[in-house]
Amino acid sequence: MSDLKKMYKTIMDDNFPDDMTIKFGEQTLVYKKRAWKIPDEKTGELIEKGLRYGENPDQQAAIYELVNGNLMLGNCKFIEPGNGLVSSITEEDMIQSGKHPGKTNMTDLDNGLNIMKYLMDKPAAAILKHNNPCGAAFGKTIAEAYEKANMSDRIAAFGGCLVVNRAMDRATAEMVSANYLEVVAAPDFEDGVVEILSKRKNLRIIRVNKINELEKHRNFRFVEFKSLIDGGLIVQQSQLSRIRTKEDFLPAKTVYKGKEYAVEKTPTAKEYEDMIFGWSVEMGITSNSVIYVKDGVTVGIGTGEQDRVGVAEIAVSKAYTKYADALCFKKYGIPYKTFELEAEQGKRDASALREIDVQTKNDKGGLISSTMVSDAFFPFRDGLDVGIKQGVTAVVQPGGSERDFEIIEACNQANPKLAMVFTGQRVFKH
Repeated sequence: MSDLKKMYKTIMDDNFPDDMTIKFGEQTLVYKKRAWKIPDEKTGELIEKGLRYGENPDQQAAIYELVNGNLMLGNCKFIEPGNGLVSSITEEDMIQSGKHPGKTNMTDLDNGLNIMKYLMDKPAAAILKHNNPCGAAFGKTIAEAYEKANMSDRIAAFGGCLVVNRAMDRATAEMVSANYLEVVAAPDFEDGVVEILSKRKNLRIIRVNKINELEKHRNFRFVEFKSLIDGGLIVQQSQLSRIRTKEDFLPAKTVYKGKEYAVEKTPTAKEYEDMIFGWSVEMGITSNSVIYVKDGVTVGIGTGEQDRVGVAEIAVSKAYTKYADALCFKKYGIPYKTFELEAEQGKRDASALREIDVQTKNDKGGLISSTMVSDAFFPFRDGLDVGIKQGVTAVVQPGGSERDFEIIEACNQANPKLAMVFTGQRVFKH
């Protein structure tokens, strides 16, 4: 067991070159490897090292910053040097290195910024794990946004990466320090905040001051590389969201066998707000995915499933589980599963647990009046019917299915009727 624990404390050798040059035809991109002088965990001596290791402790990894060159492919201009976020984090920005950052820490942070670039209008927080959001939320303050994001899925947030889009204050730091996170990133930290956060010695505390400029990144494309097992590459341009305001949505209508079908209910102002918020979060979720959002907070997040009805059901199941856990934690100060175990051992009143279960069922896991968001069209109405049964009132999806008319009929036949809009774009993310 000690050897297994040692494995996760190991810092891998780094044999990657200091510079990397990629040629696209006549165009050239130059990258420089990022490294930091960080105190050794055992000796305290400064060591210069990039990433701790890759996705697993036996994989070497390195992070590179674009320092020269730009691409022009067709009519698409790609991101230019000087706009670095995660790849340009300096030693001064690495306020506390914790257990020395690894690849997953940085990719979680990167995807948090990828989501946050669409959420800059209000204080917002996103907690990520395995490159997917556990919870994301708007708030009147960063503290409120963090509390909502955390309580939407306390279970998955354990050991996650928190990204906020405003300077972190003491109120937020006190809540964060009471939980276990791997990474906390903010554009800045108010006086006294670092002292509070640094009580968690393994926490990586990172300043990304360009979060303040993050909104401009919503218009930047970058080059995505996918390596194949045969050494080959697939290269693509990154995705951009076409949704900024409610006017960018398309009316949910179609023509089938000469008959026109259109959704009858118009979204309310609140539903439009959740539609925009939900689609923004959806941009950073692994497909196939379906999520539910309500009042600017994620309620249930289903990711990476092979069929759409299945992922809609998974998101519902997760919503019920997280809702019950939140009820239990707020009332008794312990997780639902801990209460359940202690009730089985006779240490707690099982009837209290049943009360939580009844309330969760009656409240449908907080899904009533939520908005359902899908990264691709519904091929059949069964996926949408999952949301209808839970009381959703609005739907966002790309549209374009051969059976759009069935989906529209499902919205109009529901009681009460559902509002639905099309985005006109699919946002698969693999």
